[in-house]
Amino acid sequence: MSLVDIHNLHFAWQGRQELLSIDAFSVLTGEKVFLHGPSGTGKSTLLALLAGVLLPSQGTIVVGGQDITQMSAAKRDAWRADQLGFVFQQFNLLPWLSVMDNVLLPLRFSRARRERLQTGSKAEAGRLLRDLRLPASLWQQPAANLSIGQQQRVAVARALLGRPPLLIADEPTSALDADTQQAFLDLLFNECAQHGSAVLFVSHDMRLSHSFDRVVALASINHAVHDNRLEDLV
Repeated sequence: MSLVDIHNLHFAWQGRQELLSIDAFSVLTGEKVFLHGPSGTGKSTLLALLAGVLLPSQGTIVVGGQDITQMSAAKRDAWRADQLGFVFQQFNLLPWLSVMDNVLLPLRFSRARRERLQTGSKAEAGRLLRDLRLPASLWQQPAANLSIGQQQRVAVARALLGRPPLLIADEPTSALDADTQQAFLDLLFNECAQHGSAVLFVSHDMRLSHSFDRVVALASINHAVHDNRLEDLV
């Protein structure tokens, strides 16, 4: 059964040539999909469209049976909080909050995430942080005090907390060493297998692709013609 269904999707930044033109793309419930392609071809933009952060100029994006292109901005925000875990390239941690409070942050905005937890929220957050090899001695430290690699682990724990049906990850292992990359993938796949969550994972690191159910080159589904010299296309 499909969790994500995209049909006749078109997107262009204002005043620019078309960046995305996708006839059809889907992700099955529980499927692990590795998406790759050169910089400037629209991978991060596609993720932002799937998350409802951007809206297409044409087409439908159905996630969990709901067409997010037909939602109001407020409804998209509520839907995103309940249904998506998102690991951004820039992490988007609040630097003045502690590690633990950053991980717990999504629960403030989503009753559905709180209800999906079978243990206490702090216990679950601690388990995720331990599995990602972040020492307990750092959990009460402000996020600003962490290294880049440590911040990325916090962002991953935050995305997984509350067991969202879909996890979208944009270069999530870029700041991790090889051992921690594998620990991250092991945790990610274990969590998703337990709860039937799907993963859409964008990375330039093709060494990781063998771990996924399906590998998709964006160029194989995107019919737009790009000028990759445009620096603001992502």
